[in-house]
Amino acid sequence: MLKTKNGTGGKSVGLKIAVLDDEPVEREYASSLVREWAKKRRIPSEVREYPGAKAFLFDYEEERDFDILLLDVEMPGENGIELAERVRKGNRVVQLVFITGFYEYFGAGFDVAALHYLIKPVDGEKLFPVLDRALENLRFRDRAVAVGDGDGVRKLPLADILYVEADNVRIRVVGVEGNYSVRSPLGKWQGNLDDEFLRVHRSYIVNLRHVKKVDHRELLMDNGDRVPISRGSYDEVYRALIRTL
Repeated sequence: MLKTKNGTGGKSVGLKIAVLDDEPVEREYASSLVREWAKKRRIPSEVREYPGAKAFLFDYEEERDFDILLLDVEMPGENGIELAERVRKGNRVVQLVFITGFYEYFGAGFDVAALHYLIKPVDGEKLFPVLDRALENLRFRDRAVAVGDGDGVRKLPLADILYVEADNVRIRVVGVEGNYSVRSPLGKWQGNLDDEFLRVHRSYIVNLRHVKKVDHRELLMDNGDRVPISRGSYDEVYRALIRTL
């Protein structure tokens, strides 16, 4: 989100947005609307057009830094829903917007945390507010913390953290793509986090966005791990989860 060329400074290259539609006219029109939105908001952006999932994935395998995907649902080969499922497995931050002519696909978007569905024909009045929301979400999720990964230190987006566990004088940070170790007391490190996180046990802090299920004893996380919750804290955890919906 509003990245720089070298990742640490320099010229901004802004948002990276992909528009996927197998119909050239629809694809070009949607891309023109995105560019118009970016110009009006004075946001540097790169908009790429793709006729389908195969062409997009060719780039995505090398460049996993797209910020927003505008996906036609019905495309030859892998459709927009299937592509979104594949992308979402390794990327919780990218904003997914479906563009379709069919209402029956609406329910499928919940499984991939889609930002919005737009019914064709799309115009600026419909699309611009959705892109505004995507930008707001990206700014909120762009916060990161420094963690050790064995080869040095890397920036880990808060959105990619599932939970944090105290382990003697260190903490274990469980992320979407791996685990990391940090030498710090859990309480002190909690100050690096935001309101998406809740301390549910003296030894655990969880990212509420990655909780699939809660009962009176534990939480089931997106990756299948089970995190215990302190006795008597179920009501607080439940209310916190409701606020994140």
